[in-house]
Amino acid sequence: MTEQQQKLAVILFNLGGPDSLDAVRPFLTNLFEDPAIIDAPFPIRWLLARYIAFHRAPVARRMYEIIGGASPLLAHTEDQASALEAKLADLGEVRCFVTMRYWHPHSDATAAKVKRFAPDRLVLLPLYPQFSRTTSGSSLADWRAAADQIGLDIPTHTICCYPTNPDYVAALAQGLRATLSDLSSRASLRVLFSAHGLPKKIVAAGDPYQWQIEQTAAAVVAELAVSDLDWVICYQSRIGRLEWLAPYTEHELERAADDNVGVVVVPIAFVSEHSETLVELDMDYRQRAERLGVPFYRRVPTLGTEAGFVAALAAMVRRAVERSSGAVSGVGQRICPAPMRCLLSANTGEVGE
Repeated sequence: MTEQQQKLAVILFNLGGPDSLDAVRPFLTNLFEDPAIIDAPFPIRWLLARYIAFHRAPVARRMYEIIGGASPLLAHTEDQASALEAKLADLGEVRCFVTMRYWHPHSDATAAKVKRFAPDRLVLLPLYPQFSRTTSGSSLADWRAAADQIGLDIPTHTICCYPTNPDYVAALAQGLRATLSDLSSRASLRVLFSAHGLPKKIVAAGDPYQWQIEQTAAAVVAELAVSDLDWVICYQSRIGRLEWLAPYTEHELERAADDNVGVVVVPIAFVSEHSETLVELDMDYRQRAERLGVPFYRRVPTLGTEAGFVAALAAMVRRAVERSSGAVSGVGQRICPAPMRCLLSANTGEVGE
C-alpha cells in the first residue's frame, strides 16, 4: 500500500437511541448521567439522572411506540457509514465504524473493533454539524477514554464541526429548495430553521453551538439565493426549568398563525431521522400548527445518505488525513471567534473550530 492508501478507520459519532421499549429508561439514565448534560457532583448527578429518567420514561416510551418501538437512529447511521465507506474506497482499505454516546454500540465496543482492524490512521467524525460540549465534546471525550483504556494509540484526526462547509450547506439548501419548489407560492411562507435546544447557561460559558447554528442558517439562505425569504432560527426539545435558547419552535408556530403564513421546517442540527424529527416535528408540531390555524406545514427531510451530504463527509475526511494528526473544522481552519472554544480534550487542551 502507498502512503495515501493505508488502512484507514473512520468513526461516526451519534447520540444513539433505545433499541426496544425496555431500553427507554436505561437510555435516558445514561443520557442524564453524562456530566456534560448535568453539571453536578457525581452523587447528585447519579440521583438526578435516575429521577429524571423515571419521570420522563413514560412519555418517551409512548414516543418510541409511535415509531415502531425503537429508535431508527442506529440503522440510519449505519447506512451513512456504508455510503461513506464506498465513497472513500479509493483511499485503500477503509472501514467506517459507528459509535453511540448513550446506547449500543458504546465507544468501548467500537474501539475494540477498531483495534482488531489495526488501522494506520483514524478519523473521528461526529454527525453533529455544529459543535457543542454536550454532543460532539461529550462523544469525543467518551471515545478517548475508551481508546486509552485498551491502548488504542494511533495517529488520529478529529473533525470537530462543519457548520459552514460549502458542500454540507449546499446539500441542506438543495433539500429546502426541493420542498419550496412543491409550493405554489413563497409569498406567504416562513422558513423555520429548527435546532435542538440548549440551556442558555451552557452558551454563556463559551459553548459555540448557537453561533454555529446561526452561521449554518445564514449560509443556507445565501446558497438558496431567494430574494426576500422570510426565515428565522428557533429551538426545539427543551426540558426542565432552566432558561433555554429562544425563540422556541412552538412559539414561532404561534407567530406564524398570527401572521397567517405557512411554515417550512428545516431540522438544521440533525442529519438523520429519529424521534425528534419523526415525532416531535412531524407529529407534535404539525398537530400544533393545525390547531393554531397555520395555513400549511411542511418539513424538509434530514440529509441521511443524500449524495451531496455523503460527498461532503468524504471530502472532509480526505482533507483531515492530508494534515498531521489533530483537530480541524470542516473547512480546514478555525471558524469560531474568541472566546468561543471547542474543547476537544480536557487533558491536552486541544482545540479546533
